[in-house]
Amino acid sequence: MNFGPQPWIQRHWDWRAAGNFVFGGAGSGLLLAAALVLPLGPARAVSLPLGLALVGLGLFCVWLETGRPLRALHVFFNPWTSWMTREAFAGIALFAAAITAFFQPGAWTETALGLCALVFAWCQARILEASKGIPAWREPRIVPFILSTALSEGAALAVVLTLAYGARNMLVYGLLAAALLARAIAWTLYCTRTAPKLTGAPRTALEAVTPKMLWFGTFGSIALIAAASALPRPYSLPLAGLAALAAIATGWHA
Repeated sequence: MNFGPQPWIQRHWDWRAAGNFVFGGAGSGLLLAAALVLPLGPARAVSLPLGLALVGLGLFCVWLETGRPLRALHVFFNPWTSWMTREAFAGIALFAAAITAFFQPGAWTETALGLCALVFAWCQARILEASKGIPAWREPRIVPFILSTALSEGAALAVVLTLAYGARNMLVYGLLAAALLARAIAWTLYCTRTAPKLTGAPRTALEAVTPKMLWFGTFGSIALIAAASALPRPYSLPLAGLAALAAIATGWHA
């Protein structure tokens, strides 16, 4: 943080706050991927409650982070200036859209589900951007990185679900590859703008993520997905699992 002439490492957000972005991003990304590429079937049926469970777990982590948990409803009082308030409203809309899409699948419910998932992830990205006291977060280029990360993790989970239920969906594979490439580009642009503004340990930590993000989380994951799409199911499922793990782990690590 750098309010004043002497910057310091922020100590207010711990694993509970991070859990909101980790689980909420993966959950909203899975719901967005389901709306985009998953057809009706077992994989899609599982993806919706799983996505909501992840989003709910992320919001539960935020509730644990609050200083006065019994007054958590106060988060709804300030939608004009607080991105956390907007995230809370987006979360309610997302739950309603996912439940509706589960019981009444159709073109309009899928559209609503995708839009609500995208808005929820966007609110999460804007929460970080609005943290003006933290140079590594207030950079506007963090927004496309967070959005592409959410979709990458969601598409990775969608790939695992489709293979787990014996399906091969090239649209899911293509979505994952496109999302991973978009995330790699967004990360590179973000680092290019942010790294020169940092010094010491924060800059070292930021730069250390790049090789893992590009080689392990992007090109390695895409190669594993390509191999999984070409091999029989007994061999494809472990490879898809490794690809998803690589995609998700690098996103959570960043």
